[in-house]
Amino acid sequence: MDKQITVPERITIKTGKGGLQYLDLRCNGAEAHVYLHGAHVLHYQPAGQAPVLWHSKESLFEANKPIRGGIPVCWPWFGAHATDTTLPSHGYSRYSEWVPVASSASATATTVTLRFPASQGRSALAELTVVLGSSLEVTLATTNTGSSAMPLSEALHSYFAVSDIRTVSITGLDQEQYVDTLLAGRPILTQEGPVAFEAETDRIYINTTRECVIADPGMHRSIRIGKKGSLSTVVWNPWIAKAARMPDFGDNEYPEMVCVETANCGPNALSLAPGQTHAMTTRIDVETP
Repeated sequence: MDKQITVPERITIKTGKGGLQYLDLRCNGAEAHVYLHGAHVLHYQPAGQAPVLWHSKESLFEANKPIRGGIPVCWPWFGAHATDTTLPSHGYSRYSEWVPVASSASATATTVTLRFPASQGRSALAELTVVLGSSLEVTLATTNTGSSAMPLSEALHSYFAVSDIRTVSITGLDQEQYVDTLLAGRPILTQEGPVAFEAETDRIYINTTRECVIADPGMHRSIRIGKKGSLSTVVWNPWIAKAARMPDFGDNEYPEMVCVETANCGPNALSLAPGQTHAMTTRIDVETP
């Protein structure tokens, strides 16, 4: 890694679980950890607050496995590949080493950019920029470096730490349409009121640019999730049965987390023209009484 990426007391290179390297970002008491493996933001803790992102104690920190939790980068497709079921779910970027290419530090923000270069027959370049300040802002930029149109579906698959999934709610999606991926035929339904949880939930809210807020009375805080360049919001919790089926997710961990993902997927998948760049941003703020 280029040592010029480091900034004294602001950006340092550390070795984490499984021997994987990460960038430790600091800014005015806030901290974030960005793993090179998958350009994965695993940890975010605002100054004076509890950690905001969740990750499983059963997560496999291995070079050929994705990390379970934090903010995985799903790219350049979301979910199963459209035509080749042998390819990994959510794309190959989660399994790959990204390269830090830029960094900076100011009085109010610490910033790093990692790149997943076009290579091995891929005609697309991705860059992830993480800005740590009074909030956490993560931007995924995709450039089609090929000579033909490029299909793109993507997500910043954010896992948020909550006190108890059964008592939290999500506002900002009232009257929005969503695809319920757990129902036969994947029907499009309409959200009524806040999103609450009492069973496995896997929904793609479509054609929405709205901000979402996770209200967590048990932790006495709200997590505000804004976005740009995104028309989909995915809400997911595996609940009991699916949690038990996943080897890298603890059987009893499902109450501790909820995913609210900034995405372009399902009916909102994109097509990039040759030379076109698309950027998608999620911004995470924490509010306490």
